[in-house]
Formats: sequence, structure tokens, C-alpha cells
Amino acid sequence: MTIRAAAAGDLASIAAIQAASPQAAQWDPAAYLGHDCRVGDLHGRVVGFLVTRRVGPGESEILNLAVDPAERRSGVARALVQEALGRSPGAWFLEVRASNEAAIRLYERAGFERVGRRSSYYREPAEEAIVMRLVS
Repeated sequence: MTIRAAAAGDLASIAAIQAASPQAAQWDPAAYLGHDCRVGDLHGRVVGFLVTRRVGPGESEILNLAVDPAERRSGVARALVQEALGRSPGAWFLEVRASNEAAIRLYERAGFERVGRRSSYYREPAEEAIVMRLVS
């Protein structure tokens, strides 16, 4: 798998992956191109995406991450996260649905720690978020 910057031609694939991932944020995929959006490309097919942004000197945030259901548990999400962490050392933050145990485990394996909660953070369905932080 190759990790590369997302392009306008990837938006349909990103939208399909996001639609198949109800636990992920459901934002307008075109807006991702205004951030650092990376895709996992497997033989010319987008199989996952990660959207991040720098929020200050030495501080970044993961905004969204989703993987094609057929490719889950194959290392795509881990590779996307590790590639982003390697490109931007420093403090990282994210929010994740409290019920998304697989994502929480992924982030903990990457070195993130739970540092707080945000009640009623997510909508449709309403759910609290776990705030996580990593300092590299």
C-alpha cells in the first residue's frame, strides 16, 4: 500500500468509505482537501483516508480516519496514523466515539493516552467522545 496526499479524484472513494463508516465523522469530503488529507492506495484503489491539521507549533490533530470495510484489520489505519505521526512530531490530539473500541485500541497502540471526555460531542447518534493525546 502507498500512502499519498489525497486529490480531487479521490473524493468519490473517500465519500464511499466514509458512508460505510458510521463511527467516523460524516463531513463533506471536499472540505478534507483544505486540510492534510492522506489516502492509502492499494493497487490504484483508495482503501482508507486520514485527515489531520496542524493547530499550533508542534501540535496537530487527527480529524477523521476511516478504512474501507473490506480492508479493515489489515493494517491500513495503523499505517496511515504512523505515517502522519512520523511526518509531524510533537503533540497530537483527537476525539473518538466512546463506543468505538477498535479505534481506541488502535490509538492506544500508537501511543495515545486517554486524557478526557466530551459529553454529547457526537450526533446521529448522540454519544460522548474520548479525548486522547500523544506526545512524541
